[in-house]
Amino acid sequence: MPQRIIVIGAGFAGLAAATSLAEKGYDVTILEKNDMPGGRARVFQAEGFTFDMGPSWYWMPDVFETYFARFGKKPSDYYKLVRLDPSYSVVFGPDDVVHLPAGLENLETLFEQMEPGSGPKLREFLKQASYKYNVGMNNFVWKPSRSVTEFLSLKLLYDVTRLDVFQSFATHARKFFKNPRLLEIIEFPVLFLGATPENTPAMYSMMNYAEMAMGTWYPMGGMHEIVKAMVSLAEEKGVKILLNQTVKKIDVLKNKAQRVVTNEGIFETDVVVAGADYNHVETNLVETVNRNYDDAYWQKRVMAPSSLLFYLGISKRIPRLQHHTLFFDEDFKVHAQEIYDTPRWPSKPLFYASTPSKTDPSVAPAGCENLFLLIPVAPDLIDDDTTRERYFDLIMDRLEAYVGEDIRNYILYKRSYAHSDFKQDYNAFRGNAYGLANTLTQTALLKPSLKNKKVNNLFYTGQLTVPGPGVPPSLISGLVVADEVAKEFA
Repeated sequence: MPQRIIVIGAGFAGLAAATSLAEKGYDVTILEKNDMPGGRARVFQAEGFTFDMGPSWYWMPDVFETYFARFGKKPSDYYKLVRLDPSYSVVFGPDDVVHLPAGLENLETLFEQMEPGSGPKLREFLKQASYKYNVGMNNFVWKPSRSVTEFLSLKLLYDVTRLDVFQSFATHARKFFKNPRLLEIIEFPVLFLGATPENTPAMYSMMNYAEMAMGTWYPMGGMHEIVKAMVSLAEEKGVKILLNQTVKKIDVLKNKAQRVVTNEGIFETDVVVAGADYNHVETNLVETVNRNYDDAYWQKRVMAPSSLLFYLGISKRIPRLQHHTLFFDEDFKVHAQEIYDTPRWPSKPLFYASTPSKTDPSVAPAGCENLFLLIPVAPDLIDDDTTRERYFDLIMDRLEAYVGEDIRNYILYKRSYAHSDFKQDYNAFRGNAYGLANTLTQTALLKPSLKNKKVNNLFYTGQLTVPGPGVPPSLISGLVVADEVAKEFA
């Protein structure tokens, strides 16, 4: 049994893989490029504000429970969760706002008010979505997807026929709802999956079940509390986490990775698990002959959106905003097309505002507001300062019109973040924020493999391999790859 394992990257997938491997008895070291663990879920403080840099939605609480339970722990051992009510609000216009309540009965009542007859239809929609969630989470996402034989069973074939894999999300949703507002609410979660609702498989209604039935939660202190919990658990299991370690090269001899070279030194190893950007590892860290995929392959990949982000510290409280507020006061279809079909900076973007200080007073000074703004945009765009400021003014005009107050003159702190930052901090392929799009041709076996086909002891984990992007899938990815390493090198 090999003893030494190097994990590259201390994001959710890297931390999960390292902790699982340490639990299995390996000597595990994580090499992290940045000055703190967490990857896209890093945190920073400024002017008394605490800003989560990336993920802000806590969905699929069962995945976090499963993760910590694997090590005999519970999320509540590390952080306190509160369920948000409303889960979030959707702004369709200055006086046209829908607050999505917690609890299915309340949701059914809301849907019935907006479209008579849609309450029972929501119940049936979520019943089907529940089946997809349970089958998807229990039978598919935990598979390493290295061989078609993993999926060759009558039960799985039966499940696939009921998952609506070959029907579009848009078509499926319109079997239940007609009201344009309800359709946009139902279609909202797929906006970040990497395709328009017309090109997203209907199986992803499982996201609606996760959102509506399982609820939207928040860990007090911020999303980085999850990272702190995972780091604590990893170190308890003996994982060594080394920061400010920029990996320069993976030395491969006789089809095996022998050592990892960083800006700080050389690390001998028996196995490498790369939680860094998959394309970056392939393109820059191993020689061309040892790559799984060539440049042509990567250029054909369909990416989920990138993001233009703004972190704002405001010296007063802001009315009307909830913890999560979606601004759908422009055309949903046009913005989606400008992300996926004709990639460009959006003409009239939708955007999202997170105000965690509405729930958590610890993230902002007394009487102040912590405001996080996000515009989903196409990957691989040029994000110069002029462009960033133009979009900042554009969405601030709409935000101030909605709340009915000046905000810009009360900004104590402001920071923007976009494509070039994702590339610099995470070596993100094409400046992506969310990874590969969840299209039918990029699912399971059709995703980049978690195992290098030419280097016997090099594995991959994270949002560019199975099962896909997002915090819960990244946790699962780390556990799955750890199990694969143990199978091959026990």
